Amino acid sequence: MDTFSPIEIFNTSGIEIPINESDAIFILTQIQNTQNGIYESVELVYVDETEITRINNEYLNHDYVTDIITFRLDDGIDNSAIEGTIYCCAQRISEQASEFNQTIKDEFLRVMIHGFIHLLGYNDQTEEEKKEMTKMEDYFLEMYKKD
Repeated sequence: MDTFSPIEIFNTSGIEIPINESDAIFILTQIQNTQNGIYESVELVYVDETEITRINNEYLNHDYVTDIITFRLDDGIDNSAIEGTIYCCAQRISEQASEFNQTIKDEFLRVMIHGFIHLLGYNDQTEEEKKEMTKMEDYFLEMYKKD
């Protein structure tokens, strides 16, 4: 019997990804247990710099490489059935690990957590919003490391 998983991971980046479905499900579960939201279906898609730049340009009118772009696909009226796609640039995340003096796995986890939090409706446009998101990222990253 197949077990339903709310997350699917795709990797077209050409770079090995240091996290897997079990990591993602653990973190999703922790977020669901502490936040008001249930993830029904999430695609986590790792792409290269060319593709993330194309997506960024097409949908956000930004012509540059970024680490993550998150799209909520359900109606967003409530958080009872969150559906979304999270595009992550594997190369950029790997570079950030060095820049921020983090392990590659920790940086991949942090960016994934960041995307999950965005799907809940949190933003990072202001300094205050960025601080709140970073605090949440730290919290869920620590929960993961304790397990």
